[in-house]
Amino acid sequence: MKTECIEHRTALHCSALDEKTVSVRIKTGKDVTAVFLVAADPFTGGVSPSDPWDGERIPMEIEAELRNHFMWKACAHAEWRRLQYYFEIQQGGERLIRLESGFYTPEEFAAYRGLRQYSRFPWINSSDINLPPRWVKETVWCQIMPDRFCARLDASGKRPATKVWKCEDGMSHADFYGGDLPGITSRLEYLKDLGFSGIYLTPVFLSGSYHRYNTDDYYTIDPDLGTRQDMKEMVDKAHSLGIRVMLDAVFNHCGTGFFAWRDVLEKGEASPYKDWFFINSWPVENSGKDTRDGRFYSFAFVSEMPKLNTDNPEVQEYFTRVCASWISEWNIDGIRFDVGNEISHDFIRNLSRRLKKQKPEIFLLGEIWHDSLNWLSGGEYDSVMHYPFLIDLWEFWATPGRVQADLMYGMNNSLTMYRDGLAASLFTFLDTHDTVRAASRCGNNDTLLQQLAFLLTMPGSPCLLYGTEVPLTGEDDLQGRKCMPWERMDRGDFQPFSGEVKKLIGLRNSLPQLRTSVCVWNPETAGSRLVSYARLYGDLPPVVVFLNASGTAEKVRVDGNFPPVSGKPRRPEILYSRLFSPEEGLLEPGGILVFGFAGNK
Repeated sequence: MKTECIEHRTALHCSALDEKTVSVRIKTGKDVTAVFLVAADPFTGGVSPSDPWDGERIPMEIEAELRNHFMWKACAHAEWRRLQYYFEIQQGGERLIRLESGFYTPEEFAAYRGLRQYSRFPWINSSDINLPPRWVKETVWCQIMPDRFCARLDASGKRPATKVWKCEDGMSHADFYGGDLPGITSRLEYLKDLGFSGIYLTPVFLSGSYHRYNTDDYYTIDPDLGTRQDMKEMVDKAHSLGIRVMLDAVFNHCGTGFFAWRDVLEKGEASPYKDWFFINSWPVENSGKDTRDGRFYSFAFVSEMPKLNTDNPEVQEYFTRVCASWISEWNIDGIRFDVGNEISHDFIRNLSRRLKKQKPEIFLLGEIWHDSLNWLSGGEYDSVMHYPFLIDLWEFWATPGRVQADLMYGMNNSLTMYRDGLAASLFTFLDTHDTVRAASRCGNNDTLLQQLAFLLTMPGSPCLLYGTEVPLTGEDDLQGRKCMPWERMDRGDFQPFSGEVKKLIGLRNSLPQLRTSVCVWNPETAGSRLVSYARLYGDLPPVVVFLNASGTAEKVRVDGNFPPVSGKPRRPEILYSRLFSPEEGLLEPGGILVFGFAGNK
């Protein structure tokens, strides 16, 4: 047995799903043929460590196949909210006992008379459960950049000169187009009709830029976007339509107009706010050149975005009050934290504790582009922007030599990299305002629709960047921030494509199987670019997805053989198809097929 491939740590591989249920995972090599979790309350045999103890033997199941490992999982009942456990691992006829202290043969384990170092989940505190709000996994988001979405206010009253509203390339960072909050409000029915149940707004507070990620005042709605009342009306209307609202919090850095930074520039070392920032030389030079000289720290060396010291208790208190005011005044549903990996863990823990007390169902989302385990172990962010999901998807479609197994390994890794119970609420997407537009990356609408189908039928809380349904293009993050072409959209110019997007979102909203974390991959297509998997939920019939990412038509079996189940025969029912011939059973390149089963519950 390859014991060097076996990995388990309680902090990493155990999760409290409720006050009496612990999910336990263990990673093994692919040579392992069976794993049993042996678990019980640690005090069933007595209080003394020398008292005899043993537990219930629970078969573990393979949750996910990774490239070089299996991830096994079992859930154990903890009647008294405590759990002690060990593993029995088999490879053919070989059997080993795995404790925290190492591996033992059954004979060694039985003969050992010293203290046994079992693994233990010592107590399930309510705060240990800490799963994202239930509504998150039910939500399909639309990310909106307010300046580019829709304009309704009189442009003559806006501070910068606004360009004529036009969906165009060649934009610069100095361009304002004048989108605003009343504009978003006027299009909420449109978003609802497409099937969106959440909107995530990039920053809306006072700033000197169109993107507003250099915030000058966190309490003031940028007047070019509207007023506090406009925000209230937008949120109230969204809620009346069943749409949640998430705001962007830029607390890693601020703009040069922020009161504390202005005070530092004016008073130097005498400023009471000097410790709100990271200033390395006095007086502060704010010449506009980048900060690679180290005179002060800023976001990405951008001098217009001085970095805030979020370890400072005063900074923590200020921004916690900011978030509390957003919730109390507008009843927002979520907060996304820009550059969430550079914000102090201490700050996020304190802020989360305060905000969850104010509104238990508030959703706290961190913008983190890499492995986010350190922020998702409990008590900080509810979820993160799941860039590993995007990278695995991106690499599969961009690399013709990759097959379904490669995609499966990547997806299974990204879905099991955090504690159990999170996968269905990780924030998944094809693009954001910080990336190339998915339409440009895909190169054609067939591939874009395939990737949208994948996004909307895989675990996660999916988000589409505004205008994906048109679809808007953009070869980089700047040119991807185009204006919505409302005149053409209202004329119906994009209806054929947007109609397909609406159908795919509709599938997501109507099928509970698509809103869970259970995904089973079809072994028959593992070595090809015909991708096939099933989504499962309880006793409901599975939903099966086929995506043809190859260059030729592929024969597809629409039957009840996958995934295999016992019981009466299942009758397939096509739920969505594109570029599929039912008569011939052929799925064309770029084709999509989603089917379920009727009358087999």
